[in-house]
Parts: sequence; structure tokens; C-alpha cells
Amino acid sequence: MVSLGTPETPTPRAVKRYLTKFLSDKRVVNMPRALWLPLLYSVILPRRSLQVAKRYQSIWMDEGSPLLVYSRRQRQALAASLPNVTVELAMNYGRPTLPQAVSRLFAQEITRLVILPLYPQYSCSTSAAIWDAVARILTGYRRLPSITFIRDYAAHPAYIAALAASVKHEFSRYGKPDRLIISFHGIPQRYVEEGDDYPKRCDVTRQALAAVLDYPPERIIMTFQSHFGRDPWLQPATDETMKSLPAVGVQHVQVICPGFAADCLETLEEIQVQSKKIFERAGGSTFHYIPALNDDEAHIDLLRQLVTAELP
Repeated sequence: MVSLGTPETPTPRAVKRYLTKFLSDKRVVNMPRALWLPLLYSVILPRRSLQVAKRYQSIWMDEGSPLLVYSRRQRQALAASLPNVTVELAMNYGRPTLPQAVSRLFAQEITRLVILPLYPQYSCSTSAAIWDAVARILTGYRRLPSITFIRDYAAHPAYIAALAASVKHEFSRYGKPDRLIISFHGIPQRYVEEGDDYPKRCDVTRQALAAVLDYPPERIIMTFQSHFGRDPWLQPATDETMKSLPAVGVQHVQVICPGFAADCLETLEEIQVQSKKIFERAGGSTFHYIPALNDDEAHIDLLRQLVTAELP
């Protein structure tokens, strides 16, 4: 099981180490290194490390970073559901590291390796980055097992059912909203023009979820969050959408982020806190964030199905 990663502590120093690894990956920022690295080290890291550390401090749990806490719970629950399979958790840009996880598996002389990126919708900046990292690690081993890479699971029936159940649960608690916002992490538009099918995979999830909800599809809006840099990113933007909705009479919104397998900075702080503020300042009255699937039983069953489908 491989996820993005997180700082080890909510401090500027730890955040800087994490962002350095993350933003140095060519899959994440595809710019000439001679232009990007000086900008990264001289301008972006000094500024963003302090800002992002404060944001992490606002969501930090007693057990640590929410992403790592929920990912560990997922690994534990998945391992319990697969008694004959060794399950390791790794972070592509953090701890537990991917080389360490692979080393522990290879020490058991495994014959089959299933790589499960915890990204429901494929993107070159996420799933492909994991593929690159695994490939680099495997160059150091003489004997390789059979390897399966789960590209994504954007429309898997168990995934859609789990999402639908979480939406229906929130509807039952707070009533049906004027709009249901499906917010995905954004990527630069240029990546799509170069061949990344990420927005298509996001729309596959949107369509599948809309088809099983007792809710008007025309009131579902797909948006993209977490814009970074000056390049054009996928539209419509989540924050701009929040600003515009009250002006057209929308007073109650609920937001789900299906692209995140576990709650993290981008959901707990960017959506639950910042997007709510934007919506309310624009005149909206009721905002609810629908939590990620995290270690929900239905989510663990989905992960189990994904893995067992790849095993003999």
C-alpha cells in the first residue's frame, strides 16, 4: 500500500524535508531542473515550509499526521482481512519509506508483489510517480517476483458503493444540500494535454456516483482543488466555485473528496476549514465536509477485493 507521504512533525524543518522530496519529483513538477530547482530552494521552500507547518499544526492528531494515522489503520485492517498475505505500508515521500517496505517484503522471499497506490484515479503525478520509485528500487535486486501494479479503481463497484454510503449517511444527518460538490486534487492542464487521463478518470467516478445516488445529477458539481504555481490548472476550481455559489442562491453545500483514500491536509484543512470560510464569507449558510473513507469497513473490503483479484 503506497500513499503520498507527510511530514514527521508539524514543524517548518520537517515540512521542508517533506516538501523538498515531494516537489523535486519530475512527475510532480515537470519543469527543466535548471529553472525549477533554484526557484524551489531559494523562494518556494523558505516561504511554504512555515505556512504549511502552521496548517499541519491545526489538524495534527495525538497519534500524528492524519494521513499516516488513517493509513496505518487501513494497513492493519487490510492485513487482518488477508491472513495469508503480508501487507506493508509505504509513503512515496516520507516514512515508512518505500525502500524499507520493499526490503522487508523481499527478505521473506516473496514470489508475487502487488503494488496498490492509494489513489482511486490515476495521474502521472501520483500513481506513475509510485511506479517510477518502485522501478528504481528494484534495480538493486537480482531476483524479482511477479509484479502487479493496480493502476486505479475509479469505477470499482465496491468503491462507488462505499462513497455512496458515506454521502447518504451525511444526507441523513444534515439533509440533502442545494449542491453536492465533488472536489478532486488538481493538476496542471499541460499534463492533460501531454496525455494524462486523470480528469477523465475523475469524471468516471463522478458519473458512477451520481448514478447510484437519489439526488439530481444536475446539482452535482465536479471541481479541482489545491492549485499551485502560475500554470493553468484543471477547472473549475473548488475555491472559486465556493465563492460563486451563494450569489446564485445556493445556501447549503456538502463536499466530498473521492480522490483521497484518507483524510489529510488537503481535506481537513483546505476543504473543511478554508473552503467553509470561503463559502460562508460569500454568503452561504450551511457547509459540511463528507469525510474520506479512511478505515471504514466498506473501504477495507474494497482494498481487499482489489488485492485478491490480483492473487492466484
